[in-house]
Parts: sequence; C-alpha cells; structure tokens
Amino acid sequence: MSFTVTRAAEKFIRRLLMFDGGPGSALRLAVSPGGCSGLSAEFDVESAPREGDKLVEVGDIRFFLPAESRLLLEGVTIDFAETPTSSGFVFLDPNAASCGCSTEDAAESVAG
Repeated sequence: MSFTVTRAAEKFIRRLLMFDGGPGSALRLAVSPGGCSGLSAEFDVESAPREGDKLVEVGDIRFFLPAESRLLLEGVTIDFAETPTSSGFVFLDPNAASCGCSTEDAAESVAG
C-alpha cells in the first residue's frame, strides 16, 4: 500500500502524537467514501491497533488503518489545511472521478 503525507499533515500528526500519545502510539485513520473528493475520515491517537487494523508506517509516522482505509488511501496524498474558519485533513486522490465542484471544493477537508 502506498500513500503520501505532506509536510503540513506530518507536522499536524506529530503534534497529535506528541500531546495525545505515548510510546508505540499511532494515528488511527478510518477513511470512508464520502464528500466531494470521495473521502471522509475519522481519526484518533491510539496506543494499540483495533481488531482488523494494520500498522502502516510512512517515514517514521505510524498509522493504524482498518482494511477499508488501506484500500481507499492507495495513491492518495494526505495534506492538512488551516483557514480562518476551519482546519483538517485534505485528501488528494488523483484517481477520483471529477465532480461538479469548484477547484477549491474538490479536496475534502476533514476535522477530527
């Protein structure tokens, strides 16, 4: 499985892990179909994987990913965006079908 994490997303994840995690903790990222970009997600810092989760490492960042998330994240770039009114992950999927959204709306922000 292969996905990319941008520097902005990496910085956000490291902050989460530093403040909410302990040794061996990882970001549990549950991705599901939805939103204009095709993906929405829930995330939390956890000390151990749940049943069915797989440990995936991107660089030195650890993720616990359920099976569906592993499939949906293939080839995706995970970014983090912060605006005056919202902040959250943005999933950039080069394989997603184009929708009628504007360019600005084409990437789905997901706050946790």
